[in-house]
Amino acid sequence: MNSAAYQYPFTAIVGQEELKLALSLIAVHPAIGGVLVSGERGTAKTTAVRGLPAVLGDARVIELPLNATEDRVVGTLRLGTLMKTGEREFVPGLLAEADGNMLYVDEINLLEDSLVDLLLDAAATGVCRVEREGVSRSYPARFVLIGTMNPEEGTLRPQLLDRFGLSVRINGSLSREERLTLISRQTEFERDPEAFLASWKPEEEAMAARIHRAAELYPEVDYPYEIADFAAGICESLGIDGYRGDIAIMRTARAAAALDGRKRVSRDDVLLAARFALPHRMKKLPFEDVELTESMLSKAAEAQPKEMQAPAGDEKDAEEEPVQGSADAIDGPKNGEPITKKA
Repeated sequence: MNSAAYQYPFTAIVGQEELKLALSLIAVHPAIGGVLVSGERGTAKTTAVRGLPAVLGDARVIELPLNATEDRVVGTLRLGTLMKTGEREFVPGLLAEADGNMLYVDEINLLEDSLVDLLLDAAATGVCRVEREGVSRSYPARFVLIGTMNPEEGTLRPQLLDRFGLSVRINGSLSREERLTLISRQTEFERDPEAFLASWKPEEEAMAARIHRAAELYPEVDYPYEIADFAAGICESLGIDGYRGDIAIMRTARAAAALDGRKRVSRDDVLLAARFALPHRMKKLPFEDVELTESMLSKAAEAQPKEMQAPAGDEKDAEEEPVQGSADAIDGPKNGEPITKKA
């Protein structure tokens, strides 16, 4: 039986727990802003991304190939209709298909600059605008951008890098036991993919249900003032420019708490979120490779006060009414969220 016609289960991937967690977090709350995955070839990056829809329910992965033309990405006029009737019929491109779904770009660091500009504009506005031969069209293009890349093959433009909410750096270092498990599962999958998928169906359904519950719980997840101050202090200590890092941390921390079935964000949630939201936002000089290490994160966390009082006028009990915990305080309007999540 040809296993190439089947998608390997998301939950069956051996190792790469950080990658699976990051993808699960954006599944809970897509407004986090997508994921950039960097690592060597053969580390299950593409397998994980393509397997994610099975635990999302109704979302799809729309792949943008490196050799795609601008017309294929944004849309073009249908020449046949123009020649037959004289009318200009506009056909939307891949960004229209990506609306409400995930847009996946493998080797995103090798994408042509013209296509990068199109992605940046659509990611910033949620709309794709097209001007073609006197015809002006626009359509919704709200998507979760997922990019994978091999850092040995080049870097990513800073403007695009900053558009990712989270980043994950993975490698192929598995223990001997994990390697044996990987070989065993791959053999089973190739021998009888239908039976293999059936055996992992309960795990996939359980993961789908967990993500669905977390997505419903997310609006109720709050945090007290000192947790927000803790996150802001970490960003300040690490010299993170701008405010996207702070927002990404709090959105991700709330998603982590929801995924764990909790309505309150803890310091551990913030630290987990920082591991994903800050590495690609570290200040770098030209030709300099700066990584966020556990030591750097621990030092930044230890520098923060253990207890923090809310500013004057915000003395209400945090358990009853958290100072900064409402969904609107961090996420703003909800009509920009790109994915409807179902079990």
